[in-house]
Amino acid sequence: MPRQVSRDRSCIAETIAIGSELLNGGRTDSNSLRIAEILGAHGIEVRFKSIVGDDRADIAVVLATAVRRAGIVVVTGGLGPTADDCTREAVAGITGKRLVRRKEALEGMTARLTQWGRTPNKAQLRQALIPSGGTVLPNPVGSAPGFALTWKGAVLVVLPGVPREMEAMMRESGVPFLTDRRARSGRHLPEPIRRSVFHTWGLPEADVEANLKGLIPRGIPVGLGLLASSMGVLVSLTTGSRRSVSPGLIESLEQGVRVRLHEWLFAEGTDTMEVVVGRLLLKQGLTIALAESCTGGLISHRLTQVPGSSAYVDRGAVCYSNQSKTAMVDVPVELIAGHGAVSSEVAASMANGIRRRAGVSIGLSVTGIAGPGGATDTKPVGLVYMGLSAESGETITKELRFHGDRSMITQRSSQAALDLLRRWLLGRAGDV
Repeated sequence: MPRQVSRDRSCIAETIAIGSELLNGGRTDSNSLRIAEILGAHGIEVRFKSIVGDDRADIAVVLATAVRRAGIVVVTGGLGPTADDCTREAVAGITGKRLVRRKEALEGMTARLTQWGRTPNKAQLRQALIPSGGTVLPNPVGSAPGFALTWKGAVLVVLPGVPREMEAMMRESGVPFLTDRRARSGRHLPEPIRRSVFHTWGLPEADVEANLKGLIPRGIPVGLGLLASSMGVLVSLTTGSRRSVSPGLIESLEQGVRVRLHEWLFAEGTDTMEVVVGRLLLKQGLTIALAESCTGGLISHRLTQVPGSSAYVDRGAVCYSNQSKTAMVDVPVELIAGHGAVSSEVAASMANGIRRRAGVSIGLSVTGIAGPGGATDTKPVGLVYMGLSAESGETITKELRFHGDRSMITQRSSQAALDLLRRWLLGRAGDV
């Protein structure tokens, strides 16, 4: 049976991402996900999402559709100074509003550019044009202001497409505008939409689903979501804003996920594998060095993206060629000749070599065939070996076979190597 749309349209939102680059593969839309999280915390459910190119007529069509089914429409993109930035003109045209240069918009934009040592040119002055009757939404981190207005019973919140600017404006101006408008109308804010997120690695999506079968009793208004990616399978529990669920029941369901997926669950919420691993290294007072071949430094990059990682990451070596494996981490030439660069023996030697050279607690290595070339009859694309060497003298290796393109194989290899490290730190290296 089709899902019925709530009669309270004011609690239903739609996001519209504007930009031809979002349609032709030049860039992906991440703004809609962040907007959904922000609005969900205030009980507003994003139920529709649209993407449209830089065409005024197309933007008008999408806007007209959105206001018929959602009481809040958040638009991102197309507020810049270039010729293809036509969002403000499209909004003004379909709503029948005249574009007016607003003093507060101009002053905010000029002040920001002055901080950057620039003065607004003729094209940038377009950014201060706001549809008449609209409320200017200041940009605390960029130059282009946004705006909000009402049209056909819906609230339009129009923001720049740069994710950092959009999020800051949504939190500091967009949400306060929406909540203040709702308060002035005498309506209470709905219950926040609660979303619990769990991150798993090493179990296929179908098996994750099978493990969670029957978790949520029939008739309970909690949605179970699964999202597979190169970094594993994300599991979510989401409560709607229109039917309340007791905190005790939610906590029981969360614990049910933890118990059923214990072997594969590595993080909750916004934590990533590198954050979890870094936390364990820091807690145990251990240091690490990395020797990477097929991942090309990706593991080192991920670990060092975590603030404070200098406390436990010593160095990373990209040992891509056979010669570099010997020169940089002391892998014997005869070992490579006898077993091949992609082998458990070489992975172990790489881990031992980097650990000894760096004088750290742990050496971690990866060597494999990321493709699309380089495979043999016995060593296919996706074959990866990883090694872990501890100062106690323990050395472990693991063989895995991944599918996908080159990017997916390198991403999965980095995730698997970090998971091996995580399990070892927890004393669970022998787990699945």
